[in-house]
Formats: sequence, structure tokens, C-alpha cells
Amino acid sequence: QPLSCIGRHRFSVMDEATVASLALHVVVSPILDQVEPRSIAAAQTLRSALNKAEKFNPGLTQDFVAGILDAEKTSINLTEALLRLSCEEVDVYTLNRPEPEFVQLNSKANGLKRILSRIPQEINDRSRFLQTIKDIAGAIKELLDAVNVVSKAQQASEKMREYKKMLEQNKKSFVKHSKSFSDTLKRYFKDGKSDNVFLSANRLINQTNALLRIFKAASSEEH
Repeated sequence: QPLSCIGRHRFSVMDEATVASLALHVVVSPILDQVEPRSIAAAQTLRSALNKAEKFNPGLTQDFVAGILDAEKTSINLTEALLRLSCEEVDVYTLNRPEPEFVQLNSKANGLKRILSRIPQEINDRSRFLQTIKDIAGAIKELLDAVNVVSKAQQASEKMREYKKMLEQNKKSFVKHSKSFSDTLKRYFKDGKSDNVFLSANRLINQTNALLRIFKAASSEEH
């Protein structure tokens, strides 16, 4: 049950230029999937309402979940729980194109998210965590390489050209958050504040998902 591992600690996603909501897709949507067989109309109505609300107010679903859990007086860390759940594959962040460059981009993005989602279970084991940091650095480079391959391979696509500026902006934002994550890790080894690492990792995952959504939109009508 997704809600069983979410707690009171919250973080703001409103400071992101582009936000992909982890709470909506990895917490609420699986619950609605379970409700749907019993009441398809109610589940679909709620799903539609939340999608619209999230579009115009990014982070609203997370606030909604946090509010419920505050009322239940749970004490598990919400930021950590979202990070653990972030490796779940979600259709809205999945590229459906069969070309090798899109398959590779999907694979590299999911690989990075899987490694980042391991942080909570490995952060207290220094040797394992140091290896995870190395794995993350390698996965970031591989993802950026995959982004460049798709951009080059699809440069003749009219729709991809329409999204070129947005793709470049999101790529720069991803690089910015990658550097911020690295800085957060350096501070962690001085102050030991793991919550800041979880938060920075979630932001990097948000940016990874944002890249995937832009590429999906830019390639959706090209077959």
C-alpha cells in the first residue's frame, strides 16, 4: 500500500521551473488503480480532477497526501518515502517510440532513478553509499549522452524542432540540479543531514521526469 510508507515530512516543489509530481503518479495513482474495479466512475473522476489540479498547481497532490498523513499523526519521512517510490515506472514518463535512441533514453533515465531511489537504504553504509555516488555520476553522464543522441537523431523532425528551446531549457535545468545534488552531497559529509540529500535527489528525479515528458510530447505525433 503506497500510503503506508509516507509520513509527515514535506518539501516544496513549487520552486521548480518544471515539476513532475512524484506524489500524484507514485502514491495516488496506484491507489486509484485499486479503487477503479470497485467504482470506476469515482476513480476516473478523482483522477481527472487531480491531474487538472496538478497541472495548474504543481505539488498540490503532495500537499493533499501530507495533509492526510498529518491528520493520522504518522512520523515517517515523506521526502524519503517519495524517493524510495520514485523508481516505479509510470506511463506519463515513459517514451513509447521504438527507435533505439528513444529506447536507450528510457533505459538511462530509469536507471538513474533506480540508483537515486536506493539512497535511503544505503546512506548509512559509507562504503556502499560512496559506490552509489559513483554510480549516480556515471548514470547522469549516460543520461545526458542519451539526450544528445536523441536530439541529434531527431533533428530533422519538425515537432522536435518546435520543442528545441524547451528541451534545451530542461536540459540546462537538469544539469543545474545535478550540480546542486553534488554540492548537497559534499555538505552531507560535513553536517550529516540526510533529509537534504533526499530532497536534492527528489528534485533531480523531478528534472529527469520533466525531460522525459518533454521528449514524449515532442515525439508523440512522429511515427
